[in-house]
Amino acid sequence: MIVDTFEEVLKKTSILPLPTASPTSIPSIPPVHGDKPDYQMIGDSGKKTLWVVFVLMLIASAGFTALSWRVPLSKRLYHTITTIITITAAISYFAMASGHGISVQTITIRHQNDHVPDTFTEVHRQVFWARYVDWSLTTPLLLLDLGLLAGMSGGHIFMAIVADLIMVLTGLFAAFGEEGTPQKWGWYTIACIAYIFIIWHLALNGGANASAKGPKLRSFFIAIGAYTLILWTAYPVVWGLADGARIVGVDGEVIAYAVLDVLAKGVFGAWLLVTHAKMPESDVELNGFWANGLSKEGAIRIGEDDGA
Repeated sequence: MIVDTFEEVLKKTSILPLPTASPTSIPSIPPVHGDKPDYQMIGDSGKKTLWVVFVLMLIASAGFTALSWRVPLSKRLYHTITTIITITAAISYFAMASGHGISVQTITIRHQNDHVPDTFTEVHRQVFWARYVDWSLTTPLLLLDLGLLAGMSGGHIFMAIVADLIMVLTGLFAAFGEEGTPQKWGWYTIACIAYIFIIWHLALNGGANASAKGPKLRSFFIAIGAYTLILWTAYPVVWGLADGARIVGVDGEVIAYAVLDVLAKGVFGAWLLVTHAKMPESDVELNGFWANGLSKEGAIRIGEDDGA
């Protein structure tokens, strides 16, 4: 009887699951995703600034044109050059304010991590290439104004203008350079070297020629030349903080360049023309075709017989 009961207990307990060790779960590394794309675009303050500078450049152009009417055509060279500078700047700012002359540069930034895979962030930043077109036209004219004021030779003015064009174009190449490559900052370095060459021409050759035209003109050339070079030195600093390292946002970049452009073009032009009117030694008088057109001897004759 007892044996039967024991066999029944064994049968019932044999169907129970035997205890086993529970498997240890190994936590998996969570998937690593890149950051969300960073869109660095112009805001309301930047757009308003572009429109304000456009209007200021138009006003400056009108004012310089009015000043040119007070002098003979033969003495309007500074007026013509300076007016072209502000008109070109006005066109550039109109293009940027209306949404043209702008490209979006996509930059991929790699973030290195210690225990998880590296992550990548895409930065989409606006590049205002119309500004570089503006500079490639207006900065040579600014140098021409300074070179004529100092009485520099044509060869030295030409070399300074070539260096200026190299500076502007390499700055544009750097703005579109790829992130993490030496080419971006290589272009920037070339631009800075070209700028040093411009300073050398203005300070050495320009200063020497201005001294030969008298102490009054020399003092004025040193003042307006130093003013221009200080402002021009600020441009690559803004570039390095904005397009270069992207420490400054697009609105900050627009406002900084706007202030520099107004000072370097509008204020420069007004200072030059007002002082030039009171300083006869700064005159650059052009006659001939500039003031009088083709002379009777130089005009093209039509309907005359060669043998007559």
